Formats: sequence, C-alpha cells, structure tokens
Amino acid sequence: MSTPQQQIPIHYTPDDRLNRPHVNDGRQLKRHHTARYYVHRVKESLTTRVSKLICSVFLSLLFIVGLITFILWLSLRPHRPRFHINEFSIPSITQDNGFASAQATFNVTARNSNLNIGIYYDTVRVTLYYQNQNIGGKPLLDPFYQSPKTTTTLQGTLAGDTLVVDQARWAQFVADRMRGLVTFRLEIASAIKFKVATWESKKHTMHANCDIGVGADGILLPRYTVPKCPVYFT
Repeated sequence: MSTPQQQIPIHYTPDDRLNRPHVNDGRQLKRHHTARYYVHRVKESLTTRVSKLICSVFLSLLFIVGLITFILWLSLRPHRPRFHINEFSIPSITQDNGFASAQATFNVTARNSNLNIGIYYDTVRVTLYYQNQNIGGKPLLDPFYQSPKTTTTLQGTLAGDTLVVDQARWAQFVADRMRGLVTFRLEIASAIKFKVATWESKKHTMHANCDIGVGADGILLPRYTVPKCPVYFT
C-alpha cells in the first residue's frame, strides 16, 4: 500500500507575497465605467430633480388656488335673512266680546347680515295663525332691494277682512287669556334672490315663522322678542 503524500506548507515572506501568483477567490473585480456612462447618469439625475421641482411647484400652486377659492366661498356664501318679532298686540282680547273690533298689530325686523351680498324681495306677505289655523293675512310690502348689512322694518295691522275671527274663535282666545297666555304664529313669505356684484342667484321662496305669545293684556311677552324666527326655503 502506498501512503498518501503530504504537502509541505509553503511560507511566503512579505516580499514574496507581492510576487506570488494571484488566486481567484470568487470576488468580482470592480468595473471601470466610461465617460458616456457618467454623462448618462448625470442627465438622469438632472431630469429627476427637474421633475420633482415641477411637481412641487404645481402642488404648491394647486394648494394656494384651493385655499383662495375656499376663502372666497366663505366670504361670498349667502346667509339667509334674520327675522325678529319686536312688537305684537291684540288690544281687544281683554274684552269678552271684542271680536267685532279685533285687530292685530305687529312689528318685525328683517336683517341682511351678508357683507357683500344684497337681497331682492318679491312682494312680502304676512299670515297669522292660531292653533295652525289661518286667521288672517295680507300683502305687506311691494318688491324691494335690501343692501348688505342693513335692517328693514316690516309692520302693519290685520283687521276687518284681513283678520277673520268669529265668536267661537274669540271664545278660545278669551279662554287662553284667562290661563295667562295666548299663542300665535306670524309667517312672513316672499320669493327672494341674492345679488353678488353683477351675479344674481335664482329665486327661492322664503318662509319666516315667528312664534308669538301675548299675556292677559294682549301685549307681546318679552321672552318672545329674544329668539330669531326660524327661516326655511321651499
């Protein structure tokens, strides 16, 4: 039998290591790129930076335009007019047979709270309700224009043909008066449209409902002058 040959280890001195054969240890040598490659990479980098800059500028402009539009919308958005009942009375309610001379007087204010928006009103009509039953009404004002930040007074009297109260209805008034409170509802209706500079909106039919309560003397109770009259459109 032959014995395996043993390899004698070879030791290199520091000077010999410089001259020993190169051994391929599996590592790839670093490539050396040409000038054309670096020019191409520079162009790609510049194109990417320019694209990002354009996108940033576009998004910034879009944000600014959106913000300006939102602010303009807030400032030009029309607010519905505000109504308050200031005075209301039925003096003859203190009389048991006062229906023959019954009359109702009222004073209501309409406020245009818009800063730059005017309001056109068609004919304004008032209607008086008792227990949701129509007991009178009439046209109150001819068409008019209400400027921004102004208040218009609506006042009038319902009597005779414009206030229909029979003896049975008057007896209900008197019964409520004996309990200390007679309640009514005054409705103010008109078709309105808003005006901004030269632009005008389409017409909307507006209804303002003012709750009214009179005491035993037939005079409006103070607590009914505080709340705004609800307004809705049809």
